[in-house]
Order: sequence, then C-alpha cells, then structure tokens
Amino acid sequence: MNNSVVGALAGIAVGTILGVLIAPDKGSNTRKKIVEKGKDTSDSFKEEINSFLETVSEKYDVIKKAGTEIAETSKSELTKVKKDFAS
Repeated sequence: MNNSVVGALAGIAVGTILGVLIAPDKGSNTRKKIVEKGKDTSDSFKEEINSFLETVSEKYDVIKKAGTEIAETSKSELTKVKKDFAS
C-alpha cells in the first residue's frame, strides 16, 4: 500500500481522536465517540487494503499473461532455430 495513504489514514485517526479528547463532553460520550471513529477508520483502512489487493491481483494477472506469451513465443522461435540448424 502506498505510504502516503497509510500516513493519511494515520493522520486522520490521530486528528479525530485528539479532536474528540479536546472537545468538552462527558467521559462516557468521549469514549463512545473514540470507539465509533476507530471503527470508521478501521473500515476505511479495510477498504484501502481491499483496493490495494485488487490492484495487485490485476497487475499479477497481466504480468503472468505476458510471461506466458513470452515463453510460448520463445519456445516457438527456439523450435524454428533448431529446425533451421538441423537443415
């Protein structure tokens, strides 16, 4: 995952928690807000991870396909060279 995304998510989480802690409110309300914000941040992080994994999977498939095509082409060319050499 991109370091800037992780940094942004961490910054949002820290900023949110500090904002909740500084705001004048009852301790029980503050704890509830921290838990809610933690869940929101966790959900955002999970979405980012899933997006990252999907991107990696797509790129892997493209690279795998290209590698297979290169291998097949190389094998075909090698067969041609062997035939030409044997002639």
